[in-house]
Amino acid sequence: MISRRHFTVALPLAATLPTMTLAATAPTEDDLLWLEDVQGERALAWVRARNAETEAVLEKQPGFAATRARIRSILDSRDRIPAVVRRGAWLYNLWQDEHNPRGLWRRTTLDEYRKREPAWQTVLDVDALGRAEGVNWTWAGAIALGPDYRRCLVKLSRGGADAHVVREFDIETRRFVDGGFELPEAKSEVEWVNADELLVATDFGPGALTDSGYPRVVKRWRRGTPLSAAKTVFEGEKTDVAAGMSVDHTPGYERTVFARSVDFYRSEMFLLQGERLLRIDKPADAELGFWKSRVLITLRSDWTVAGRSWPSGSLLVADAAAFLRGERVFDALFTPTATRSLAGMATTRDTLLVEILDNVAGRIEEWRQADGRWQRREVAAPFPGTLSVAALHDPELADDPLADAYLLQYTDFLTPDTLSLGRVGSDAREVLKSRPAFYDAAGMRVEQRFAKSRDGTRVPYFVVWPRAAKADGANPTLLYGYGGFEVSMQPYYSGVVGSSWLAQGGVYVLANIRGGGEFGPAWHQAAVGANRQKAYDDFAAVAEDLIATRVTSPRHLGIQGGSNGGLLVGAVMVQRPELFNAVVCQVPLLDMKRYTKLLAGASWMAEYGDPDDPAQWAFISRYSPYQNVRREQKMPHVLFVTSTRDDRVHPGHARKMAERMRQQGHPVMYWENIEGGHGGAADNAQRAQMTALEYAFLRLQLGR
Repeated sequence: MISRRHFTVALPLAATLPTMTLAATAPTEDDLLWLEDVQGERALAWVRARNAETEAVLEKQPGFAATRARIRSILDSRDRIPAVVRRGAWLYNLWQDEHNPRGLWRRTTLDEYRKREPAWQTVLDVDALGRAEGVNWTWAGAIALGPDYRRCLVKLSRGGADAHVVREFDIETRRFVDGGFELPEAKSEVEWVNADELLVATDFGPGALTDSGYPRVVKRWRRGTPLSAAKTVFEGEKTDVAAGMSVDHTPGYERTVFARSVDFYRSEMFLLQGERLLRIDKPADAELGFWKSRVLITLRSDWTVAGRSWPSGSLLVADAAAFLRGERVFDALFTPTATRSLAGMATTRDTLLVEILDNVAGRIEEWRQADGRWQRREVAAPFPGTLSVAALHDPELADDPLADAYLLQYTDFLTPDTLSLGRVGSDAREVLKSRPAFYDAAGMRVEQRFAKSRDGTRVPYFVVWPRAAKADGANPTLLYGYGGFEVSMQPYYSGVVGSSWLAQGGVYVLANIRGGGEFGPAWHQAAVGANRQKAYDDFAAVAEDLIATRVTSPRHLGIQGGSNGGLLVGAVMVQRPELFNAVVCQVPLLDMKRYTKLLAGASWMAEYGDPDDPAQWAFISRYSPYQNVRREQKMPHVLFVTSTRDDRVHPGHARKMAERMRQQGHPVMYWENIEGGHGGAADNAQRAQMTALEYAFLRLQLGR
């Protein structure tokens, strides 16, 4: 889930089971570095051997084949809600199923989309393209040029990696453009300037990338000229996370903005004015965006300016021209409270739609200016659960019939997603699509509870109970967490979790620990850097509360997390092994001594710290799983899951941790998908296999 770099996923036991703080005593020389050789023959032989061992055990578990088939049918279901992006008169969607595992990029109209069986036009068949070219292409997105949206820049990834190629494509002829724009494989960013020019940030050769492996240089590239002739227009520093750009084509408000991501949370932005760059004066960790004549700013830190103070987590709006002149007159459209935080926003022609988390449940507000004043309207929508909005307005169209329209999606743990078409100023909505129920939720129930962490902080978590379950300490229970990068864990409906776990008698728990964004920037910042241990204390506190209230017991309690969540469960597994009997550790960071030297790891130093700085390694070393796992500890059973093609979090983390634990005699299983990228799988067949292995492992370890 670690991805955000663009400018644009238990009281009584707390006293008796204190959190263990461990000091690193691993060898100074890492004898397992050979497992970091991603495609090395020795490393891949090790991977194949571990995969075979794991599959030999888990595929023989009762019901494995049926579980895998059921998961695949859910993932391939034609009754899923097709996620759409509007471009002019069309709604675009990427569709994957058993016949199109890599996907059909297709389009339809809104009138057709309203129908149960819309008529879709196939724009690009990714599977057919891969067969024709002999490459395992996966879809990585497309950037279209308005207002006619005929030409687009298609991104294609080999096996699901973040790195991708870029090719110019003609949507009307359904063909790649002969002699058109084309970029080789890299972690590129591209934007249309006009029909004949692009802004390109890519790997231009030596010195063009940051220490994090992302583009440092932005160039302007004209059609018909070689990329080598492109003119440099912006540069970041080698120590930055990345340099990038955005181009706004809204008539009358055309703007080009360049940015340096100084770290994961701080940026410098520059507005192109003629041939010169104007530095935009904003707080370094604030996010800023333009909306026609206005500027929108979201704060991560308190800000005192022009005699006013604005708290962290606020959303401010100002006149863009006045702001660029240096005036600092704002209206606050949202200010946080102890339980309410800003979750997102979308813009129609004249209205700002604001997503709010209220005790980790979604609400929507509309804000619009009338008679010189900003006016607020709360949207009547389902509650409590998760709400998200997507505006349909196309600002490049002079007379847009959908200027005030938006899509509203609602879900919760037991309610399948519903997608509705709404218009600002009204609570009347048209239901466009509803996902079917993939399991019988009758008799199931959801609770929100609070655990007390080691420092006294109240930590919320959700418990989803299967039917007829009792608090007898014997329920197989899966606790999931993330706790990083200001990412919120919200209620969601999962046919896979419901059918493979809840319907089989398992309890599912979602923890809202510090490090996430559930209660705004302060909730995140409380567990950053030297305070990282607080996230692990929170997660352990939830586990303790589940045990103390007899939801489950250590024999029946398992934990799961991916990416930063993989680090979470790895650290808590090592610190508090007595609490758990199963750990599913997915695409994880685990070797925090070397994480900055592996792939995109350097981009996350603002979250974890710099292990090469002795003062910072002093606190990182206390929780880094790879350095702290011990032979003499009794560890829970663990399943590591990763991908060879993950070019964000290096698979060496999982490989080395698994081998270290094997050498120490701990019960370890390991499975690595040869494709998949950071998501672990490239298509639904791979996702079904991976997920079925995980549930077979959990049932084996946690069953009654």
